[in-house]
Amino acid sequence: MTPHDSAPAAAAASTPPSFPAHSVLVLGCGSIGERHLRNFQRTGRARLTACDSNPALLAMMAERYGVATAGDWQAALASGGLDACVICTPAHLHVPMAIAALQHGLHVLVEKPLSHSLEGVDELFRTRDRSGRQLAVAYVLHVYALLMEARAFLRRGEFGPVREASVVAGQPFHLFRPAYAQTYYRDHRTGGGAIQDALTHNVNWVESVIGPADSVLCDCAHLVLPNVEVEDTVHVSSRHGGALATFALNQFQAPNETTLQFHAAGGSVKIEVRAQRWGTYAAGASDWTWHNVPPIERDTPFIDQANAFLDQLEGQPSRLCSLEAAAQTLRFNLAALASAKSGARVACAAAKG
Repeated sequence: MTPHDSAPAAAAASTPPSFPAHSVLVLGCGSIGERHLRNFQRTGRARLTACDSNPALLAMMAERYGVATAGDWQAALASGGLDACVICTPAHLHVPMAIAALQHGLHVLVEKPLSHSLEGVDELFRTRDRSGRQLAVAYVLHVYALLMEARAFLRRGEFGPVREASVVAGQPFHLFRPAYAQTYYRDHRTGGGAIQDALTHNVNWVESVIGPADSVLCDCAHLVLPNVEVEDTVHVSSRHGGALATFALNQFQAPNETTLQFHAAGGSVKIEVRAQRWGTYAAGASDWTWHNVPPIERDTPFIDQANAFLDQLEGQPSRLCSLEAAAQTLRFNLAALASAKSGARVACAAAKG
């Protein structure tokens, strides 16, 4: 699943309720930065400032959304009066920017992936813990109603522990993101390629169901997308404690589809994202029992994510991906890239103790 580019049926947006406004800085106003800016604004709970080094882009944000702007991110963080920061820059900037924001006393929402390497991640943990501020990572699948329902069922364990999981996904990426070859996507060092840009969403969500991966065996290749050399097709086999998982994803197929399956001794669960339904098939049953979820407007999950983040910084329990979970998925990403290069299985579990 590539949630930034999904396009479900449109639905009218309701008028947001009135809440005390939080002052939120959006750092980086490219495609995903603009989406965060727009949808934090649509919550009715935030006063937004757009920050980018591109003056023309800032002028566009001011004109479209009537927000304040800043061209220097460090000066913006130091200016005072901010409650939170949403970091939407290329992946290699996420960790240093998050550390700086926490040091200035801001709550932080970081776009995925957490980074392109483990450099600085330990310091980010220490800074988060010292600051007393909230930090979440924007793996937006955590707020998809379809996936939340299915995950709640799986976590209840009615069929017993999941022993095997699979994800098959793909889309015509060039149609959803026609400028991909001029963006961070073209380079692994900025978070590009199918593993860090697209597969990471599925991996992070599956890990939230069956637990973190212990090791990864990956094969990937650049097969179709023009004007880049990073992989557009990925096949991964991973071990998660007592469960095995497989992930298959490409970024050139005609349909935009994702299907997830989870199998336990007592039955199976299937999630069909395009059809907006999930089903159960108990051992001994004769067919699937389906649960349909109403289609959503394209921005709805991002509004839900913004509200969940604002709830979290107001003291409510987190519904978003934690720094701990995002760091684990970062280890998965790095292990997958290393495995594809070496042809060997690579460990990716967190160190004990």
